[in-house]
Amino acid sequence: MAKQPEQILEEQLVAQLQKLGYAMVAINDEKELIGNLKRQLEKHNNITLSQNEFERILNIPSKGSVFEKAKTLREKQHIVRDNGDNLYFEFINSEHWCQNEFQVTNQVTIEGTYKNRYDITLLINGLPLVQIELKRRGLELKEAFNQINRYQRHSFGASAALFQYVQIFVISNGVNTKYYANNRNQSFKETFYWTDKENKRLTNILNGFTSDFLEPCHISKMICKYIVLSEAYKVLMVLRPYQYYAVEALIDRVKNSNKNGYIWHTTGSGKTLTSFKASQILMNLPQVKKVVFVVDRKDLDYQTTKEFNSFGEGSIGGTDNTKALVKQFTDDIKLIVTTIQKLNTAISRGSIWSGCNCLKTSE
Repeated sequence: MAKQPEQILEEQLVAQLQKLGYAMVAINDEKELIGNLKRQLEKHNNITLSQNEFERILNIPSKGSVFEKAKTLREKQHIVRDNGDNLYFEFINSEHWCQNEFQVTNQVTIEGTYKNRYDITLLINGLPLVQIELKRRGLELKEAFNQINRYQRHSFGASAALFQYVQIFVISNGVNTKYYANNRNQSFKETFYWTDKENKRLTNILNGFTSDFLEPCHISKMICKYIVLSEAYKVLMVLRPYQYYAVEALIDRVKNSNKNGYIWHTTGSGKTLTSFKASQILMNLPQVKKVVFVVDRKDLDYQTTKEFNSFGEGSIGGTDNTKALVKQFTDDIKLIVTTIQKLNTAISRGSIWSGCNCLKTSE
């Protein structure tokens, strides 16, 4: 029997992913998925688990919504072992994102409301974190998008619901490829093309997209660093390519030079999200003591603080007056939003140091 074009594309993509370093693993159903998860968690955490201990671990990821599971994925975990000892472990290494276990599988069948068989799944430490849905050339990408929506309704949440841990979806008809975060409420308009650093679109999944975007270290970095958990809407958001490259450039400038930097975004292109993600990563660098986000109007001070806190609740310190600003330079708050007028007043009074390495974002 002749192979269908979609099957040929799937086989070619799996072969390319293996060349990039993914280990091929045959997983037919949820039982095999769970067995593989146990082996991969043991390998990643350098532990051996009894079946009872693994059952306790399996209770952790089975709870909560997609948003809550995204938090669980990133948090350190704990169970009590059979002998009473405490066991601390992780589902993913977010700090050293390349130091995870990468696998690829295809045609996993999960039965929920209906029985569904998924095209290609990328596993990190045994958890399905990237799902790829393929259509043959000539079909609209929206068909793949709608297919994933059906999976979300019919089977992703079935039984152990491990497919609710998917962070990024990829849809492709071979010549056109897009990605988006696992947000069930988003529209097709919120799916993105990936580009290279020069803003050239990498649309062909076999010629450019996979080697750049799905390369194990890069996709792991996208998951660990460039997905934002929006507290206001309880959804996952993933950065667009220009936002990713902007943040990467800011981080490189801070880590490797004493020079200033300037990023320009057009209206409606996600400046606040770019700024928040850059600030969040920078404030966790050991050499950075404070990140100060400066705006030029008081209304922007309130607006930016509100928007930043919608991405990470309680992650930021707003400043009502100059005295409060000066105090925040001496406390434990790592990220401060203030106006240029308050900052200038504090500096002119000699209340805080005036020499700083500044990175600017355009409002």
